[in-house]
Amino acid sequence: MKPKTKRILKITLAAVAGLLAAVILAVGSYVLYVVGQYSRIPDNTALEVVGEIGGGVERDRQYSILTYNIGFGAYGPDYSFFMDTGVMKDGRKTQGKYGKGLSYESVRKNTDGSLNAVEKQDADFVLLQEVDEKADRSYKINQLAEFRALQGYNSVYACNFHSAYLFYPFNDPHGASNAGLVTLSKYKINSALRRSYPISTGFSKFLDLDRAFSACRYDLEDGKQLVLVNSHMSAYDKGGTIRAEQLAFLNEFLKEEKTKDNYVIVGGDFNHDIADSAELFESQQKRPEWVYDLTDEDLTEGYKIAAATNAPTCRGADIPYEKGVDYTVVIDGFIVSDNVEVTGIENIDLDFAYSDHNPARMTFKLK
Repeated sequence: MKPKTKRILKITLAAVAGLLAAVILAVGSYVLYVVGQYSRIPDNTALEVVGEIGGGVERDRQYSILTYNIGFGAYGPDYSFFMDTGVMKDGRKTQGKYGKGLSYESVRKNTDGSLNAVEKQDADFVLLQEVDEKADRSYKINQLAEFRALQGYNSVYACNFHSAYLFYPFNDPHGASNAGLVTLSKYKINSALRRSYPISTGFSKFLDLDRAFSACRYDLEDGKQLVLVNSHMSAYDKGGTIRAEQLAFLNEFLKEEKTKDNYVIVGGDFNHDIADSAELFESQQKRPEWVYDLTDEDLTEGYKIAAATNAPTCRGADIPYEKGVDYTVVIDGFIVSDNVEVTGIENIDLDFAYSDHNPARMTFKLK
């Protein structure tokens, strides 16, 4: 080999080695950044109650409650999410594409649509999930502030997603997020507490939420309490191990409230089929792996599920939405103690116009 050729080869190899070292350093620094930024919010964290509107709740009076996962304003009909996968009935595998909303305009439209849907329902209590406060995925639209601005409500916010900047997926990075559960109430909330669900201890914890539920308490004149729980269980949990742990955790909480003879309502996104709805709705997709059943038998004694089947409440987000094509199921609804009388329940069919979820609405009385 000629000396000039050797010199060029050495320079080339040195450049490649330098580039490789820079890449390794950048990746290592980023991993350290993500790991260093990661933390869990402590269990039993007291939550701020914003507002002092309304009086106390009463027995034998009918109330209404709405639960709605707004999907951080991203999930319009054209949207698919990178972590969602599925299988068509012809065997073709599918996977979502995007890490954040399609555009600012799209997230703005979906957020406004969800706000209008909630306002139209005019429920006494509203439980919301996946509400962004400041997040790249929703183009920094402060959905928390906008829902809190709805007239006539007190509010409680429980953060359950506070991530470092996530560069994944590479084609559309998810970014940094602050998001959580919002409870709106026309009645005075006496106190509120955040309970931390068990979560994965593996690498997936950096991509999943800091799963939690909030518990708002309302004092009745006889010394008992209405305990209103806003819950969002894990979704990306192969084998259902984490969800089983979360359900056990929730059951322990419910059991303790039962010993106090309190009135308890749990609402939210259970990420389980809570209405035996697996085959109720037309679809060209197979039942996804993430769909597990939740029945009354899975609950601690003295509680039951309240769910409607007039419309689905969740669509698969592995493909854009098309009615009769996407897999749909009922995973949003309520769990109630046996001293709560359910007087009506329905799913509000928005045809997934603004989210991958439809709201569920229940009317009830405290016996």
